[in-house]
Amino acid sequence: MTRALHRRAQQARAARAVIAWEFRQRNHSKGVWFRLRRLLAMTEVAYAVSPDDAAELVREGYQAEEVGEHLEPKKILLRIPPERAAQLPNKRAVPIRLGAELLAERYLILVPWGPPAPWPPAPWGHALPPKVK
Repeated sequence: MTRALHRRAQQARAARAVIAWEFRQRNHSKGVWFRLRRLLAMTEVAYAVSPDDAAELVREGYQAEEVGEHLEPKKILLRIPPERAAQLPNKRAVPIRLGAELLAERYLILVPWGPPAPWPPAPWGHALPPKVK
């Protein structure tokens, strides 16, 4: 085997190792990024709130989205109706995209589009968007 061919074979093995590592990381994420993107797609407005406001909303019965538990650092993501969000005095709007602004916040309030739908309605965890009439 020539030196050039040996070097090309090593480069191909290294590239395959990197690709395998990326797939392994993606598969170990348990679909977190997909579920987070789906949750954000169903969100009209996102607000950052204080830990006290988030705790108050949890006491009122709003449940934290499970996807926030799988992120590091863990995040409290609460879906609440727009009427309740309007009552929060110390909220700060956050852009709805997978960017630094959103991912830096630990306590997020997500206001969904339209009337609230059950989440997730299917036992396998993949909710379908509500039908438009």
